[in-house]
Amino acid sequence: MILSNVISQLLGGMVTSIEIFLLTLLFSLPLGLVIAGGRMSNFAPLRWLMKIYISIMRGTPLMLQLIVVFFAPYYVFGINLSADYRFYAVIIAFTINYAAYFAEIYRGGIESINSGQYEAAQVLGYSRIETFFIIIMPQVFKVILPSVTNEVITLVKDTSLSFVIAIPEMFTVAKQIAAADASIAALLVAGVFYYVFNIIVAFVMEYLENRMDYYE
Repeated sequence: MILSNVISQLLGGMVTSIEIFLLTLLFSLPLGLVIAGGRMSNFAPLRWLMKIYISIMRGTPLMLQLIVVFFAPYYVFGINLSADYRFYAVIIAFTINYAAYFAEIYRGGIESINSGQYEAAQVLGYSRIETFFIIIMPQVFKVILPSVTNEVITLVKDTSLSFVIAIPEMFTVAKQIAAADASIAALLVAGVFYYVFNIIVAFVMEYLENRMDYYE
């Protein structure tokens, strides 16, 4: 098959993979911060609830979580869902999974900040919210960026797991074309796509890291 034909057939899968990637980051990054807040809360029940949640999300396969999120509404609650729910289930599963990882990254970054920063902000008249978002978080982001970059790069590759509930993302479409044409050309193109996508992500994250290098 001509390469241009392979690429044209893969375009829909490429778009789906990018949508999963962007929507997962859009929802999981802020959710991870909320979970990190609960994880560090002085309210013991909330703190333990977040610890259990993080433990489950990190201790079970993302593929299993995809299956549970997709099938649970029907088998547990008897809810009949539309075909569109397949895509929503992917976003939900990816979001709650990656939020758990980001929560631990946030927690590590926040706890690495010297407590004197909080005391100095209090002396200067900042409220707790102002202290956190104006003084603490910019420093936290610099600390956690390398770890966040690793997770973001992993997310690019993990988008291929959505095949488990028949979402036609990039790798699924490539496998279908390869099986139909008895050729690995589509799989090679898919591999190049993931590689280029990761290079772009790494470049953007490195740019952000350099922009936040306060010591240069």
